[in-house]
Amino acid sequence: MSPTFRSLYNPNYRRYALGSLISNVGTWMQRMAQDWLVLVLTGSGTALGITTGLQFLPVLLLSPYAGVLADRMSKRRLLQITQGAMGLASLVLGLLAVTGTVQVWHVYAIAFLFGIGAAFDAPARQSFVSELVDADDISNAVGLNSATFNVARILGPGLAGLLVGALGGGAQATGWAILINAVSYVAVIWQLERMDTALLHSPKPAARERGMLRAGLSYLRGQPRMVMILVIVFFAGTFGMNFQITSALMATEVYGKGAGEFGLLGSVVAIGSLAGALLAARRVRVRMRLLVGAGMGFGLANMVSALLPTYAAFVLFAPVVGFCMITLLNSANAVLQLESAPLLRGRVMAIYMTIVMGGTPLGSPLIGWVGETFGARWTLLAGGALTLLGVAFAVVLHARMTRTQEQGARAILTAPFRASTVGPRVWASQVVARARK
Repeated sequence: MSPTFRSLYNPNYRRYALGSLISNVGTWMQRMAQDWLVLVLTGSGTALGITTGLQFLPVLLLSPYAGVLADRMSKRRLLQITQGAMGLASLVLGLLAVTGTVQVWHVYAIAFLFGIGAAFDAPARQSFVSELVDADDISNAVGLNSATFNVARILGPGLAGLLVGALGGGAQATGWAILINAVSYVAVIWQLERMDTALLHSPKPAARERGMLRAGLSYLRGQPRMVMILVIVFFAGTFGMNFQITSALMATEVYGKGAGEFGLLGSVVAIGSLAGALLAARRVRVRMRLLVGAGMGFGLANMVSALLPTYAAFVLFAPVVGFCMITLLNSANAVLQLESAPLLRGRVMAIYMTIVMGGTPLGSPLIGWVGETFGARWTLLAGGALTLLGVAFAVVLHARMTRTQEQGARAILTAPFRASTVGPRVWASQVVARARK
């Protein structure tokens, strides 16, 4: 088997990857069908935005607390619970649509409930990868996870579109696509149940304590490499990953194209992301210079795409943007999992997911204002420039934090041994006290 797919030798990971692929295809089918359902019911772009916001809001608000829960219980069992909850929400929405009784407030309520399930699912799912494979294969497993996600991103919307169109394109047609997603969650739950627990690298769950979330934040503040990663991801996610806005503006305002050409851009970006994910799967270790380089490459790719003269050139260059983006995200994910303490890994990944998913809606209004005020090309120029600025700031911050830690360690090790005045035991206690500070 190719080194790219070496994690598939592991029977537990093989089961997990198969279940995830099936479920992700269903999830992308529901995303397309749910958006179409809202438009059929209301014809309103505002209603569509409300639905997306309600589904996203719990992820932003609850993910840090979900990370605490992921550290306190079996991630395998937690994933079965969250997958079951999201499957139930999809089942209810699908039945309402198929029976013709669905109303837009139903979609709002179920989207919010679905988002709660997703909020508790994401940290457990991200950190569970390190329990499935050996440490040398974590980067490979993360890359293959991204590959399955992007394969589903390419297949899911197309399959949903064909199904909804074949069934007449109304609300009832969308219900069948949503019901397929509800059934797809069974694949993940079943594959999780079939796993050989003796092969899992599961740490002992953390005991319940007060201030567990605060402990996770304190731990991160003392890790210069992790802080640098989170700063880079924040700037890239907040200002660079606004593809729905930037691609729509470029396709319509700059190149004069319609909805079909805009939709093509999403698939082409996904192809680049898939290529980047498969390449990432070949790496055993991730070097920090790769992560920094990917961040800079992503910023530059955004700026270059802003200057392309034709729609054809923009389409051909879009995979480069997707490639740089997924290389950055996969590298960040792998390093955080490899270097975080096992008992804190759920909280670390929860904070990471909050930053990745929470930054984009913060930057979207700014990027939208830039496009409205200065033109579509400036959305990509500004997003790329701010991403580059964020990478530079992160590197400087990492250097300062590392230097401060080294100075502190040197001060501890060179503390005067004054045995004649205070005695060895008192001196040792003084060194320990200074280390704790």
